[in-house]
Amino acid sequence: MMKKKSISASKASLFFFLCQMISALDVPLDSKLLEELSQPPTITQQSPKDYIVDPRENIVIQCEAKGKPPPSFSWTRNGTHFDIDKDELVTMKPNSGTLVINIMNGGKAEAYEGVYQCTARNERGAAISNNIVIRPSRSPLWTKEKLEPNQVREGDSLVLHCRPPVGLPPPIIFWMDNAFQRLPQSERVSQGLNGDLYFSNVQPEDTREDYICYARFNHTQTIQQKQPISVKVFSMDSLNDTIAANLSDTDIYGAKPVTERPPILLTPTGTTSNKVELRGNVLLLECIAAGLPTPVIRWIKEGGELPANRTFFENFKKTLKIIDVSEADSGNYKCIARNILGSTHHVISVTVKAAPYWITAPRNLVLSPGEDGSLICRANGNPKPSISWLSNGVPIAIAPEDPSRKVDGDTIIFSAVQERSSAVYQCNASNEYGYLLANAFVNVLAEPPRILTPANKLYQVILDSPALIDCAYFGSPKPEIEWFKGVKGSILRGNEYVFHDNGTLEIPVAQKDSSGTYTCVARNELGKIQNEVQLEVKDPTLIIKQPEYKVIQRYGHVSFECIIKHDSTLIPTVIWLKDNDELPDDERFLVGKDNLTIMNVTDKDDGTYTCIVNTTLDSVSASAVLTVVARPNPPFDLELTGQLERSIELSWIPGDENNSPITSFVIEYEDGLHEPGVWHYQTEVPGSQTTVQLKLSPYVNYSFRVIAVNEIGRSQPSEPSEQYLTKSANPDENPSNVQGIGSEPDNLVITWESLKGFQSNGPGLQYKVSWRQKDVDDEWTSVVVANVSKYIVSGTPTFVPYEIKVQALNDLGYAPEPSEVIGHSGEDLPMVAPGNVQVHVINSTLAKVHWDPVPLKSVRGHLQGYKVYYWKVQSLSRRSKRHIEKKILTFRGNKTFGMLPGLEPYSSYKLNVRVVNGKGEGPASPDKVFKTPEGVPSSPSFLKITNPTLDSLTLEWGSPTHPNGILISYILKFQPINNTHELGPLVEIRIPANESSLILKNLNYSTRYKFYFNAQTSVGSGSQITEEAVTIMDEAMASRQVDIATQGWFIGLMCAVALLILILLIVCFIRRNKGGKYPVKEKEDAHADPEIQPMKEDDGTFGEYRLFSFVSSAPF
Repeated sequence: MMKKKSISASKASLFFFLCQMISALDVPLDSKLLEELSQPPTITQQSPKDYIVDPRENIVIQCEAKGKPPPSFSWTRNGTHFDIDKDELVTMKPNSGTLVINIMNGGKAEAYEGVYQCTARNERGAAISNNIVIRPSRSPLWTKEKLEPNQVREGDSLVLHCRPPVGLPPPIIFWMDNAFQRLPQSERVSQGLNGDLYFSNVQPEDTREDYICYARFNHTQTIQQKQPISVKVFSMDSLNDTIAANLSDTDIYGAKPVTERPPILLTPTGTTSNKVELRGNVLLLECIAAGLPTPVIRWIKEGGELPANRTFFENFKKTLKIIDVSEADSGNYKCIARNILGSTHHVISVTVKAAPYWITAPRNLVLSPGEDGSLICRANGNPKPSISWLSNGVPIAIAPEDPSRKVDGDTIIFSAVQERSSAVYQCNASNEYGYLLANAFVNVLAEPPRILTPANKLYQVILDSPALIDCAYFGSPKPEIEWFKGVKGSILRGNEYVFHDNGTLEIPVAQKDSSGTYTCVARNELGKIQNEVQLEVKDPTLIIKQPEYKVIQRYGHVSFECIIKHDSTLIPTVIWLKDNDELPDDERFLVGKDNLTIMNVTDKDDGTYTCIVNTTLDSVSASAVLTVVARPNPPFDLELTGQLERSIELSWIPGDENNSPITSFVIEYEDGLHEPGVWHYQTEVPGSQTTVQLKLSPYVNYSFRVIAVNEIGRSQPSEPSEQYLTKSANPDENPSNVQGIGSEPDNLVITWESLKGFQSNGPGLQYKVSWRQKDVDDEWTSVVVANVSKYIVSGTPTFVPYEIKVQALNDLGYAPEPSEVIGHSGEDLPMVAPGNVQVHVINSTLAKVHWDPVPLKSVRGHLQGYKVYYWKVQSLSRRSKRHIEKKILTFRGNKTFGMLPGLEPYSSYKLNVRVVNGKGEGPASPDKVFKTPEGVPSSPSFLKITNPTLDSLTLEWGSPTHPNGILISYILKFQPINNTHELGPLVEIRIPANESSLILKNLNYSTRYKFYFNAQTSVGSGSQITEEAVTIMDEAMASRQVDIATQGWFIGLMCAVALLILILLIVCFIRRNKGGKYPVKEKEDAHADPEIQPMKEDDGTFGEYRLFSFVSSAPF
């Protein structure tokens, strides 16, 4: 349909009626059209039928109507014409039928009571309003009356009558005291529907002098007050005292005590009553009963159920309330009042009557000349209402005749209407409970076609969704509509299109090729018109990454994604909802372009989060649930039952599991007698269990607490249970970990782990310590000691076995017989050294030593092993004295040999052996001397190459730091290296051991040489040391070098080479740190000694670094 435009109040009112027509003609909402079409009057606003006014304010009786031409207004009062011009207090608003009666300028509202009716008329007919009954509100004062005090016996019933003055409308009743505080109400004391205050039974606290009934009149906003009512309740004790004071001693006196009474009904009275209520109203039924104890009220419907969703109980179930009653709610309703002494009941027969209500209200009718139509007026009620028709406000029987009109009960039939047939008809449906009045006009129009949809209107739809292209039209007779696609397209037909009666063209499933220009043509016998509109089909909006279900711990962070894809010509907006409502106004919620992030998640963040993407054409959404989990809340309501001497049952109620199921419960206990404030683990049970049978120990003051466990963690402990003190008993167990170990050669120290407090089973915990020498026919020696954990037996032989036992006892007796353990008296130092010590030298750095074990008796303790002390006396190659550093090797257990590693070659050693027990070491064996053979020497201490000339180099070196024997010679090997790093022939020279320098001659000038140098003993060659050196150039070449060096191009070239070398250094350093090789390393590998190349390793980092720095500093 066309877009809505701003329309005046008169035009909107016309539309309200035009849209109700039951004809092929529909009048669309179009301001220009509405201005041009003639229209009978229609009542759009009027005052209520029963209109109660405030007598202190002006009376405004509303009557608004619209039509074309605008209608004129007139009024009747009490069935006769009301001439407002003759009453200066009555005016009519301009362009309106609303009356204003100026009471505030001296008028009296009572003078204008009556029945008013408004008529709106123009050249096409007359519409009338309902009969409006005007009555001023009344709030009369209470009549003065003398109220006697109410003196009531305790337990009796009482009714305080309100009887408010009759007002219009009826007042609202409530009871208060002198301090304007509402009187408390309960099952015992409550206010009835009639305003009276009912006491089912009075109590002494009901005594007071200010029971005041108030009546509030809402229309006049006034409150009237009844005189205070006094109530005095006599209790039985005070009544007996009063009687006794007025009778002689010989009289029989004494009031009966308060007696309980079965229920009786205070209202309604009798056993049955009747109630009539109108359909759609609220049904209120009331039963208030007296009795002691206070009766309880229950409601039932005989032969049926109380209607669900419409039944409510009020006033402590004394009032049954059924809203929106219908004829089906008729029947017998029984209230039953019951207390412990009996019951009573009352049956209320409810009849639901009905004022008239519409089944089919007449609807406005717009016809073309010559067309047929009908007005239907159908109503129902109880009793069934009568139907009467009026034409232009006049009973149809006396209205001007119309040959096209025929009345048939609740229907008026029109045939071949003409323009003069236009009129307003009124249908009146009435019974004894009220009436309905409806206006419906017949408007006969002759109009050529008009298309109301704007030209070239653009419609946009989403792919695969329906496209509705409007062609809002009007004409009389009703025009025929045809659709074309494109400017010269053929008429649209077929199943792919749906043609609606209002002119709309529907494409059920729009495709991309549905886009284009569509032409709508409207024609009737009076003319033809056409209109073009445009259709564009857009790609749908999609959520390609939807939010997903999340489980997050409390105080964590969570993020929901919502990534979308949309038509490039549409601008999407993304909003997030929580539980279908706006996100909380909280800075923790961060809405990004494609996501929602919640920081520091709390329990209240739990819920469903929805991402909604809106464009001007479509809307898509996706939801995900956020479950916030946390450690469970602590259990509560711990209860101890089934108390026995050695067991008890503990039960509890689990706390909130916080969205993570409880997997187990941990039960802890506190011993308030022995360790107050210290909690111990007792047991653990599955999370489905809330009771547990606990084993108890005697003489413990137990308190228990429970900790819930889920996947997130443990809850806080519950509040402790009540304490439970178990009876004392003999100890059930003896001390554990009993040991006997002497601390001195002549004693035995007996130790044990004391029983914990709850293990004592009673007061006076002590220990009986017993011992006797093993394998000796001795009696047990025993002593009873206090609650300690050690006892020392003195005067024992050295290191002999003892049988030991420790038994617990308390004031009630002994624990079971303890088991025996074996201990030993104290140890002493061993007395004998190992004998027959032998040494076998395996090689220059390793030797094996043997010895004979000592007798066990001489050990005088637990044999722990043997220690070998050995030390180097001197080096055989140097004959020099040095500081003696002894080394110790320990061999555990009863071992009689061992290996001595790490010896120095060609040296003299001494050793001895000692036995070891728990006390210490025994005497040393005699020193044993042995010598190690020669070994290969270490590398020479240094190698320097000096004094380079054209054909010679001078070599100097130092002797090996560790010759490891007698040096017999040095071996020097060297070879040249060319510019491509290739190695030349290898030359070897043997040098006497007493030399320390050598001049190599006949070398090539300006040549690099690599040297390999090592020392030899009779065993073999030691490790070598390497160096490189270069002989110098001849003078001619040096001169050319100087000449070249003075040239600018050479200086630039050298700078470039230096820069390249610097870059190469950096790259090599980086590669080296990453574990790779760099070129200098490869060059060194290429230069290595051919004899030792198979033994090279990749981790000689120091050598690599020295070599690289030496080469880089060589001359070019």
